[in-house]
Amino acid sequence: MFVDSHCHLNYKGLVEDQQGVLERARSAGVTQMLNISTRASEWDAVIGVAERERDVMASVGIHPHEADVHPDVETATLVEKARHPRVIGIGESGLDYYYDHSDRARQRDSFRNHVAAARETQLPLIVHTRDAEDDTWAILGEEMGKGAYPALIHCFTASRDFADKVLALGLYISISGIVTFRNAKALQEAAKAVPLDRLLIETDSPFLAPVPHRGKPCEPAFVADTARFLAELRGEPLETLAEATTANFYRLFSKAEA
Repeated sequence: MFVDSHCHLNYKGLVEDQQGVLERARSAGVTQMLNISTRASEWDAVIGVAERERDVMASVGIHPHEADVHPDVETATLVEKARHPRVIGIGESGLDYYYDHSDRARQRDSFRNHVAAARETQLPLIVHTRDAEDDTWAILGEEMGKGAYPALIHCFTASRDFADKVLALGLYISISGIVTFRNAKALQEAAKAVPLDRLLIETDSPFLAPVPHRGKPCEPAFVADTARFLAELRGEPLETLAEATTANFYRLFSKAEA
């Protein structure tokens, strides 16, 4: 059994055949999917899938790319929307200095609003970070000093040093299909070092299809391929990795289990 801890079922590439996507995931042994939101306009649709499908949950958040156009989404807005019984996480939010689609200061403000919402609700913060390790780490650490909150780094591609720092804060790390890429040697080394009790797996579908599906829209079913690669990379039985990552998901996203 596998959990896809991060997918975008309402994105182009999946939404056109959403029922087919879900059925293929179930046939591959995926028992739970977390449907992630990135902008306020899609919250209701993302939650709607979770209301219809027993094995889909939802998050509410603003992606750093969208920070400039969501200045009105503050902590109280996120907290109120997160009261919905099918919403189990806050995000994705964070910092993206690679594309810089939004002003960096506005990204940081939005990120802190999401941290505050995670602290208030005790729902996990789903963190996106790209080319922004120092600022991401600084904000996570500063905000943890104000009061504990659960969180994970999704689609981890950062350095081993950053992994050690966020693990020391108590965060979880989620590995996507990028780990199967031929040129992902640094990520593979970091993935081997993540403690089994802090590890999650994801697709980030419809993006980042793992080997052997490169060039296709990614689907939640493909989380099984990432899990197989990761288990072999780490020298663990697939069943052990599947059981642990599933248990970790429900430990972190405890509202899902409830």
